[in-house]
Amino acid sequence: MSKPNIHAGRNADAVGGQFRSVMRRLAGGVSIITAGKDDDIAGMTVTSLPSLSADPPRLLVNIHRQASSFPLIQRDRRFAVNILGSDQREIADRFSNGSLKGKQRFENIAWSAGQSGMPLLGQALATVECEVDEIIERFSHGIVIGRLLSITLSDRLSSLVYWDGQYVEIKRNDDLDLFVDVGVPLAHVR
Repeated sequence: MSKPNIHAGRNADAVGGQFRSVMRRLAGGVSIITAGKDDDIAGMTVTSLPSLSADPPRLLVNIHRQASSFPLIQRDRRFAVNILGSDQREIADRFSNGSLKGKQRFENIAWSAGQSGMPLLGQALATVECEVDEIIERFSHGIVIGRLLSITLSDRLSSLVYWDGQYVEIKRNDDLDLFVDVGVPLAHVR
């Protein structure tokens, strides 16, 4: 049985709670956004990273303006995206841990400075270094439009996904086997 509809404007707290429940039903790939240079670096876990355009290549990331990464992105006009693999849950947790700030989140984690100087995490499925095209500030967040500067892809294909309040692993070969088990023709999943 479905829960009753809640209409915006009637009860802001109820609408906010329902909205969070709706968004938890949308699975999202897990990435770490990194920014800064040298010892002044920060990073944060995100589960929403849409592409804006393939031609020219642009992506979007929404960052809370109180996040430690936001002023570094504003200052340097650059950031990096590190797409996590299924074996990187601890890194996702570390970069969303509110008690760790700035460079503390990078301690004991393999990383190096990319071509633009932005921190890139080791063993990421892919890394993308971006230059800021535009930052649009709305409500509590900044919508950052990134122009791609460099891309690195690993050979690994097992993704970390966040869905319904928990991390879920997507492993290409295992999940193709599951599709076969439920009768989805392979021609449609390749």
